[in-house]
Order: sequence, then structure tokens, then C-alpha cells
Amino acid sequence: MIEVARVGAEAAADVHAVVRAAFVARPALDPPADALAETETSLAEALARHGGLLALHEAEPAGALVLDPQGDTLFLRRVGVVPYAQHTGVAAALVAAALDEAVGFRRVAVLAREELPGTVRFWRHEGFTETEHEAPYVRLERPAPTRHEAPDAEAMRALGERLAGDLRAGDLVVLSGGLGAGKTTLTRGLGEGLQVRGGVTSPTFVIARVHPSLVDGPALVHVDAYRLGGIHELDDLDLDASLDEAVTVVEWGAGVAEGLADSRLEIRIRRAEGSDPTGEDELDPRTVLVAPVGPRWLDPLGD
Repeated sequence: MIEVARVGAEAAADVHAVVRAAFVARPALDPPADALAETETSLAEALARHGGLLALHEAEPAGALVLDPQGDTLFLRRVGVVPYAQHTGVAAALVAAALDEAVGFRRVAVLAREELPGTVRFWRHEGFTETEHEAPYVRLERPAPTRHEAPDAEAMRALGERLAGDLRAGDLVVLSGGLGAGKTTLTRGLGEGLQVRGGVTSPTFVIARVHPSLVDGPALVHVDAYRLGGIHELDDLDLDASLDEAVTVVEWGAGVAEGLADSRLEIRIRRAEGSDPTGEDELDPRTVLVAPVGPRWLDPLGD
């Protein structure tokens, strides 16, 4: 079990222990990693300024990072996972929590050492794109997510309509959220904003449905990945033939559809605690996190 918490100077000892263990285990670098010079005192000062994140794996400190706002960019510093907890999901959980902290910023950035290609690959896998390379550092960035409140179904539909204004042919939208969270309602708004033919409904029984444009714009390809076993079954739908010409929306797409494109919008809908999980109650509020991924979205939505 992995838990990630926002921490301050009070957690300096645990953060220092994690950072030290993580960076000592890495290959020796020339010059040495700056993280190796950190002390409990220096980390306490950094955490007191802007805070950090501490990940627990099986109730033990296993991962950490320090948050460092620089203007409109949130830098993630001293990102480390202790050796025994690597490849357990701790690093990905830290990144997900850091993205939640980045709401309100323009971008999220990290610096990785060019001598550690595995680390650079990890950040690319997490949706970061190389934007600068000044030896020995590689700077990687991704757009910061935005958070939206949808108190009812009409607000969810209206959000989809607004987001449609930022979409163009070739864009991929990956929707996730529980049953009745409002994924189809948001997609209906996307369809209205794109001005496509036909009312958007759940594609559950056909898996994929194409809505042609009424205004010489991109078509909307609406896919339900709930019953698909993975990316291979998604490939069988032959969506590649339409990806460049359409806006493709994949419900239940998290963990399945990301391989379709390097750039995408990941939209996660969270229902209020205690909600009825069986349907879309119009009075049931939702929070929608829109996380752009890849070079297509390195400028914020609407720019």
C-alpha cells in the first residue's frame, strides 16, 4: 500500500533518509549529484519554504521530493525512491501527487542527469518532454493540470463544450472516473462544442462510435474501453486510421489508451464522497482534473 502526504520541515529527517538512500544507490556521477550534499538541516529549510511530498510504502518512508516554485513553474527537486521500493509504483504515486500540487501553475519541471538515461525515460513515460539540454542536465517539463468544479450535469456538459474549443484534429482525450461519474456527459459537451452530428450517448454496446462534423471540422470518435482487455484490443479497432483526422475520446481509457499518442488530455473525474455510484445524479458534485500530456500541450489550454 502506498500513501503520499504533503509534508513540511517536521518531516526533514524522513525526507533526508529517503533522498540519501536513493541517491547513494545511483551510479557515481561527475560532478556528484547535488542531492548528496543535502543535510537534514538544509532539507528542513527547503521544506519550510514550500513543502514537499513523502511517500510511505507499507507504512515506511520510501519516496520523497521537494516542491520548489519558480515563477509560473513548479520544480520537483530531490526526487528519490529507496532501492527496495523501486518498481513498486512509489515514483508514479509521487508524480501523481505532485501534479495535484501543481494546479495553478503553468508548468511542472524536473532536472535529470544525462548520464542516467533510465531516469530520463521515466520522466518521459510520466508525460514530461525535454525542453532544454545543458550538460550534464536535461530539463523536462509538462503542462500543469487544471481543476474544475462541476456541481451538476449541466456544468459538466458546459465544461466539455469549453474544452472543445482547445481541441483540434489528431487530439486524444483519455477519460477516467467511476460509474456514473459523468464521463459521457462531458463527452456530450465536447461533441456540442465540436459541432458534430448525432447526440453523444454511451458507446458501451458498440465500443466505438464516429460522429462526423457538421461544420467541416474534425469528427469525434467516441470509444468505450471498459470491456477491452488492453492496448492490443484497442488496436484491433483500427483507430490509427482516424486518429490524425478526428478528436478521439476514450472512456475508461486510463492504462489502456495512452499508447495511442505521445500527446493527450488526461481527464479524471472524481465524485463527491458518499455519492450514489449507480447513476449520474444531477445534484452530485464532481471535481474534474484536466492534465495535458506531451509537447502538443506545452502551452496552457486556451493560449
